[in-house]
Amino acid sequence: MNMRYSLSSTSALLAAVSWTCFSASFAFVPSTVASTVTTSFISVRPCTPHTVSSSTSLCAVGALVKKAKEQELRKYIESGVEEHVMEKYNLLKENLATINDETLADQVVGPLQESLTRRKGTITVIAEYKRKCGFNPTGLIHEMHVPELLSPSFREYGASAIAVMADPRMGGCDYDDIRHFVEEQRRAKMEVPGPLPVINNDLIVDELQVARSAAYGCAALVLNLPTLGVEQTKVLLKATKAVDLEAIVAVSSKEEAQTAIDSGARMLSILHLGTVEDMVAAVDGLVIPEGQQVCKIANILANNDQQLQEIEDAWSVRDQGFNSVWVGEALYKGGADPNEQPGGIIKSMKSKSSLKFASPKAARGRGEGAREYLGDILM
Repeated sequence: MNMRYSLSSTSALLAAVSWTCFSASFAFVPSTVASTVTTSFISVRPCTPHTVSSSTSLCAVGALVKKAKEQELRKYIESGVEEHVMEKYNLLKENLATINDETLADQVVGPLQESLTRRKGTITVIAEYKRKCGFNPTGLIHEMHVPELLSPSFREYGASAIAVMADPRMGGCDYDDIRHFVEEQRRAKMEVPGPLPVINNDLIVDELQVARSAAYGCAALVLNLPTLGVEQTKVLLKATKAVDLEAIVAVSSKEEAQTAIDSGARMLSILHLGTVEDMVAAVDGLVIPEGQQVCKIANILANNDQQLQEIEDAWSVRDQGFNSVWVGEALYKGGADPNEQPGGIIKSMKSKSSLKFASPKAARGRGEGAREYLGDILM
C-alpha cells in the first residue's frame, strides 16, 4: 500500500506557511517581522535584485510564477506526502548539517556532469519530455507518446540524459512521468547503451521538492537562479547535495552565470537567449575556481518553421565550447514519432558535421564529409 504522510494534525504549520507567503508578497513588510514566522516545507522570499531583470515587470512575473508553484506545493502537502518522500526529506535535514559553503566550493564531478562533458569538439544532448509547446496553436504536441515509448528511443538514439518538465502548467507533465522514465531506464541496466539519468525540470522552490526528486529516482534537478535569487539558490544547492543529487543552475546572463559559479554551481544551463552569439557571450570569460570543472549547457530554442536551424545552432555552440545542448520543443516540431523525429534530431545534433562544409537545411549531402558520430570517433 502506498502510505502517505498526513498533515491533518499540523494545521499550525500550514497556517504559518500561508502567513509567510502573504507577508513575502509585500516588499514593505519589515524583515524583523517576516523572520519571526516559522516555516517548515515552504520558505518564501520576496523578489530580489538577482531576478531575471532589474525591471519591475519581469520581477513581478517571476514572483507570480513562484507564488503559483508554492500554492501547488501547499496542496500537495495537504493531500499527504508519500512516506518514501518523507524519508528522503528527513535524510535531507539530517545531512544538511554537514554541508557548508566550503563543501559547495570544492566538488567532485558527479555522474551526470561526467556524462554530459565529453572531449573538446563534441556535444551531448539532453532530451526534454513535455506535452505542451509554443509552436502549435493548440499549445499541445500532437500525438505525444507516453514515456515508456519515448524513453528507450532517447537512449538508443544517443541522448546523454532525459529531462522531464514536471510542471503541469508549463510542460503538461508531473512526477508520475518522472517515475515512468526512471523505471524504464532502470530496466536497461544490463543493456548497451545503458540507462540514462533523469533530470527534474520542475520549478524548484523548496527542500521538499528536492527530497521528492530524490525519492522518485532523479539524478539531478534544475534550479532557476533568476526566479529563486542568490540566497535561496544556495540553500537549495546544499539541499540537493544532501540527498546526493546534482544541480543544474539556469541563468540568463554572464552576471548570473558567474554568480551561480560563485554560489557552488558546476553545471550551467543558459536559457532565454535567442541567438548563439548571446549564449556564447553569457559564458565567455567566466572565472572558475582552480581545480573545478563547469559544464556549459545551451538551451536550443524551437523555431516557428519546418527547417532545421536548431541542429545548426547545436553545431555552432559545440564549436564555441559548449559541452551539451538542452533540446525540448525542437524535438517534436515534425511530430512525436520516436523513430522519425526526436531520435533523428538527437542523432543529427551529435553528428560529425561542420558548418563550413554542411548545413542541416541543405537538400543534398554533397560536401558534408564523414558521416561518423563524434562519440564513435573520439571515445
